Amino acid sequence: MPNTMVENWFDIFNRAIEDYHLLDDVNQSMPSAYPQGSESFLLYKKCWIDTVQWHLEDIVRDPEIDPEKGMKIKREIDASNQRRTDLVEQLDDHFINVLQLPEVPPASARLNTESLAWALDRLSILALKIYHMEIEFERAQGDRKTFLEAKRSILLAQKADLFHSINALIEDVKLGRRYYKVYRQVKMYNDPSLNPVLYKNTKS
Repeated sequence: MPNTMVENWFDIFNRAIEDYHLLDDVNQSMPSAYPQGSESFLLYKKCWIDTVQWHLEDIVRDPEIDPEKGMKIKREIDASNQRRTDLVEQLDDHFINVLQLPEVPPASARLNTESLAWALDRLSILALKIYHMEIEFERAQGDRKTFLEAKRSILLAQKADLFHSINALIEDVKLGRRYYKVYRQVKMYNDPSLNPVLYKNTKS
C-alpha cells in the first residue's frame, strides 16, 4: 500500500535527522539532499534547522558552560528560531498553491487552529523526539527501560494521531469542509523596533 503524503514527509524529516547525525556537528553544512526550492528541499531544510537547534539547546544547557560561549549560543538559537519561522512561512506559501486554498472559504467550512505548515513544524519536532528517545531507550536497562518505554509509547501515539490529523486536514481543505488562515509571525524579541531592551538606547 503506498505511503500517504504525511508518511513521505516524515521520511524526509528522518532523513535530515539521520544525515545530521553522520557528523553530529552543529557547524556542519546542510547536504544537498533534494533539488533546490522543491517541496522536499524545504521540508528537509526545515528539519535540518530544527535538528541543529535541538543540539545547540543541549549544549547551552551544560551547567558548566562558559558564560560567554553560552551567550553566543543563545544568540545563535534566536537566529535559528527566526530561520525556522521564515521557512514555515515559505512552506505555507507553497501549500497555499498546492491545496489551492481559496481566499474566501465556503460559508460552511470550519476554521482550523493552525496552518498545514505549522502542523508539519510540530511533526518535525516530534520526529526529533522519537529519534532521540529511541537512542535512550536502546541504551537503558531495568526500571529505566520500563520508564522510557512508557515515554516512547506516548511519542508514538502522538505520531499516529498527528499523521491522522494532518491527513484529515488535507482532505477537508480539498473538499471545502475546513480552511485555515496563514498568519505572518510577529517575532518581538529580536525586532529592534519592538523589544524595549533593544530600542531603549536608540533614537526614535
